Amino acid sequence: MQVITTVTEVRDAVAQARTSGRKVALVPTMGALHEGHLSLIRAAGADGALVVVSVFVNPTQFNDASDLDAYPRDLEADAALAASAGADVVFAPSVEEMYPNGFSTSVRVAGITERWEGAERGASHFDGVALVVSKLFNIVAPDRAYFGQKDAQQIAVVRRFAADLNQPVQVCAAPTVRAADGLALSSRNARLSDGDRAAALSLGASLRQAQAAVAAGMHDVASLASAAQSTLVSAGARPEYWAVVNPDTFEPLSVVTPGTPALAIVAAWAGDVRLIDNQALIALS
Repeated sequence: MQVITTVTEVRDAVAQARTSGRKVALVPTMGALHEGHLSLIRAAGADGALVVVSVFVNPTQFNDASDLDAYPRDLEADAALAASAGADVVFAPSVEEMYPNGFSTSVRVAGITERWEGAERGASHFDGVALVVSKLFNIVAPDRAYFGQKDAQQIAVVRRFAADLNQPVQVCAAPTVRAADGLALSSRNARLSDGDRAAALSLGASLRQAQAAVAAGMHDVASLASAAQSTLVSAGARPEYWAVVNPDTFEPLSVVTPGTPALAIVAAWAGDVRLIDNQALIALS
């Protein structure tokens, strides 16, 4: 496996793979790799594609400089984990490589970015995501790119700009990987105390509770949300939002009906750790 740091190098690696007929798959990350990321890498390479894993802590998607400074960085450990999962290339550019002096371009996706995570974290968060992923698509030119379903709104944003900008990449969403107790894997989980972890588990519990209610015939989203909020608060979590949305547009839904895609989404604080999760809701009748 190669660890490379420049646009020229990664383009050369991709060109060499394509001369031998290989497809190219991209797994964009900000490092701090865990089993969720490794599952994406394994999926990306399942058909023999060249797997490029980007490791780049993207400053344009952080609204708080202290959060950016505190983000964990350990390229050696990340590279070892990526290699163990089958990555062929780790692309770890510097900020200067991605945003050279004079850089002045932005990418904004209207609508999808203005609610939920966009409202809580600021519209500039998804502007930063769209910018860096668009750059990675242009640099690597992958046939497929892999993202975790936990970041469902991010996936919707990426799919929207990729379609709008005619970028010939298939955006693949892999199932959320969970710990044995059901908590969605995240680099943030390491900061949870035992008590905070109990609160964190209520996010997934609220989603499973909602699906059970929908399967039993409950279609009203207001009732589902009220029950979910109670589950979160009772466990000691501090909810920011709990909603049911269209998974493509992230427009809120008021009812869950058979045959209509619906995604329950939640963001809440467990202690001083902010977590998100989501689950498809399927109405049977």
